[in-house]
Amino acid sequence: MSSFLTRQALPRRTFLRGMGATLSLPLLDAMIPAATAAPLTAAKPARRLGYVFMPMGCDQSRWTPTATDGTLATLSPILESLAPHRDQLTVLSNMELRNAYPGSHATSNSSFLSAAKAKHTESNDYCLATTADQLAAQQIGQATQLPSLELAMDMLQTTGQCDNGYACVYQNNLSWSSPTTPLPYEAHPRVVFERLFGEGGSVAERRAALRKRASLLDWVTEDIASLKRRLGPADQAKVGEYLDTVREVERRIQKAEADVATNHLPADLDRPLGVPAAYTDHAKLMLDLQVLAFQGDITRVITFQLARETSNRTYAAETGVADPHHPLSHHGNDPEKIARMAKINAFHVSLFAYYLDRLKATPDGDGTLLDHTMLLFGSGIGNPNVHDHTNLPTLVAGGRAFGIKGNRHLRYKDPVPLANLHLTLLDKAGVNIDSFADSTGKVTDLFRPLTV
Repeated sequence: MSSFLTRQALPRRTFLRGMGATLSLPLLDAMIPAATAAPLTAAKPARRLGYVFMPMGCDQSRWTPTATDGTLATLSPILESLAPHRDQLTVLSNMELRNAYPGSHATSNSSFLSAAKAKHTESNDYCLATTADQLAAQQIGQATQLPSLELAMDMLQTTGQCDNGYACVYQNNLSWSSPTTPLPYEAHPRVVFERLFGEGGSVAERRAALRKRASLLDWVTEDIASLKRRLGPADQAKVGEYLDTVREVERRIQKAEADVATNHLPADLDRPLGVPAAYTDHAKLMLDLQVLAFQGDITRVITFQLARETSNRTYAAETGVADPHHPLSHHGNDPEKIARMAKINAFHVSLFAYYLDRLKATPDGDGTLLDHTMLLFGSGIGNPNVHDHTNLPTLVAGGRAFGIKGNRHLRYKDPVPLANLHLTLLDKAGVNIDSFADSTGKVTDLFRPLTV
């Protein structure tokens, strides 16, 4: 039995352990009396940062909100799925990544979190900068099991030269822990689950160990029963809901693994075990894992790449558009192609809306995970047809507990460095630095009451 069960109050960093399985818990009322031992309480929640990257820009005419009073009273076609969250949403127009020029797909990806100029090279002497998420991980991530979590939807990383003489590493990786250290992403739900809840050892060893177990939760049954006897009714319900969610995610991963046996795929197509065949199912599973990681305080910093730049993925089942995304983004100002691209943009935004739904539905302290998480959604390209990096599609969601007002459209007359927004979110997350990349100040409008 775990040693924590002898304590008078539960610390925030409480784990259930058994047979190599590790399960952290959400914030409970029973943890709040231990405030002297742990700094987080219902009134002082964990500060979390999430970054979601949408590749290849968008159709700005269908992205930009149309209301003229600075609110989000009327959402644009691409953003319509976010309507239930407009009170925790801010759209920022005319954000810029000046260091991404000369315009390319490689620099769109690499500059999104770094706002830095990538060294032009096709070899392994690549160089960028420490990204905003990793600056956060160095500070707010040190109290958690994982300082940060880097996720994506592309199962294979490309190698060599990818775009205009730039090494593929710039397109593969959003996060860099130093100017010369890109952090690889993970796209396999089973492996992500193991990182969050599994035992040590190599990925292969952990995967083999988990397949031998009927369920992670079966190994912590004794601790769960003992824990529940110490909790009040509200905490018992909260733990029950959390464990139900963990088991549901595990069930979906196991189902995806089982489905592999009945998928009649070409012999030369090696589908990784346990990855849902449908993009939407895969994406939602990855988003649910992110919610669990935040809820269990396993990490407070997550980046998620919906697709790489130059991705030729098609979304016919999801949008009715059969065109590969990258060629369609070079639309040559053809209205029909732009309209089809906008459908892909709207689909990607709808996945973000699903993420917000899940965060808002998850209690956390005296609010919800959405209240206590600041999320940046956007792209490193504005108009993909010309590879520009001005007027980027950019929005911020959540963060109500940290003073972000929401329900507004901040429309700037002159371009504002995206680095200003990174600096602002880092500051609110408790990362105190004077500047970031080419920043010129902070986006204080996020926190000011709207004046019409």
